[in-house]
Amino acid sequence: MAFMIDRYPCEDSPRLGAMILHPTPESVPRARRWFRKFIVPYNPACSIDDCALLISELVTNAIRYGQADETWVVRVEWFRDGGSLRVEVHNPGAPAAVRLRKPDADDAHGRGLLLVDSIADSWHCGPSRFGGTVVSFVVADAWPS
Repeated sequence: MAFMIDRYPCEDSPRLGAMILHPTPESVPRARRWFRKFIVPYNPACSIDDCALLISELVTNAIRYGQADETWVVRVEWFRDGGSLRVEVHNPGAPAAVRLRKPDADDAHGRGLLLVDSIADSWHCGPSRFGGTVVSFVVADAWPS
């Protein structure tokens, strides 16, 4: 199995969808593509392209920094919290390793969380309920009342 999509969540759940991806570079465009496909029916007012970009950055970081002794996966879940969209990306890495960097102009890496910090209304990192790390972002007013 290369990936798994949950596009039919429980009707009473705030979770709108989820993906389980292998930690390979091909999973980054797959995450963007599947998120776009499965969020559209919910008709969010926020920029789907911005959300897909942020997911791309977080999945890239999850793949790059996730660590486990056995085979592991990256989990992406998205939720509706009132009028807000919350996206979570889980990996088996250490939560303490997640930090906002200030890369030099010639650094090839280190801008992903800067993008998340500048585009999302808020973001958070901490221990994942699956073990390892979760990094999440929130876009407020994705569904204005």
